[in-house]
Amino acid sequence: MFLADTHLLGEVLGHWLDKLRREWQMERAFQTALWLLQPEVVFILGDIFDEGKWSTPEAWVNDVERFQKMFRHPSHVQLKVVAGNHDIGFHYEMNTYKVERFEKVFSSERLFSWKGINFVMVNSVALNGDGCGICSETEAELIEVSHRLNCSREARGSSRCGPGPLLPMSAPVLLQHYPLYRRSDANCSGEDAAPPEERDIPFKENYDVLSREASQKGSITPTDYTLSKCYLPREDVVLIIYCGMVGFLVVLTLTHFGLLASPFLAGLNLLRKRKTR
Repeated sequence: MFLADTHLLGEVLGHWLDKLRREWQMERAFQTALWLLQPEVVFILGDIFDEGKWSTPEAWVNDVERFQKMFRHPSHVQLKVVAGNHDIGFHYEMNTYKVERFEKVFSSERLFSWKGINFVMVNSVALNGDGCGICSETEAELIEVSHRLNCSREARGSSRCGPGPLLPMSAPVLLQHYPLYRRSDANCSGEDAAPPEERDIPFKENYDVLSREASQKGSITPTDYTLSKCYLPREDVVLIIYCGMVGFLVVLTLTHFGLLASPFLAGLNLLRKRKTR
């Protein structure tokens, strides 16, 4: 199962009532999906938090605890997470402390194999290609992953690969937060499409999407696939439903304790009075 951009609200911009409503919805949706779909692995493709890029150590601990409560899962279900720009900061806000803080909670695993399929998990915020320290480390990790994947095609015991276990021989699935490069949303349509006046606005490389250079070696281009979604009510419809249900429960409670006359009983009493005349 794949999820992305949960954006758990933080202490600076998140209103307590908004957090309560959103997090209850996400928790129930996730727990229901676990029960209904029975996934063996859950991937979350970044931006787990909304304010990880600037949160204090105390706020970070609080955000992590809320995340672990909402996205709790049985021990046989594996949870794999990649970093997003709101988790560790945009490229020039990212630093070693934020990256290590994130990886301490969610692991620094870069290569994961499951049932013959290899998944490569990349910190796409560090793919700026400008030679920064974190960028260089990420590129070195990718080179090592590439070597291991290439060795899966070699004969066992090859001098190039050493005696260690080989990975399954399959094309890897690249998992990252930033989308691959595309000029704009001009070719996008459907419920999730940007408003017409925004679709032709060019994307900024290494900010909205990966750079053109970093995307060139991808085996899938942005026009080769489509994503489907669940069609949910709009936000205002959800709020109206919530308010209506709260009002209904208040009326029921007041009626139960005799603080509000039941319309049914009032009508029945009126009918009895007419019959006695």
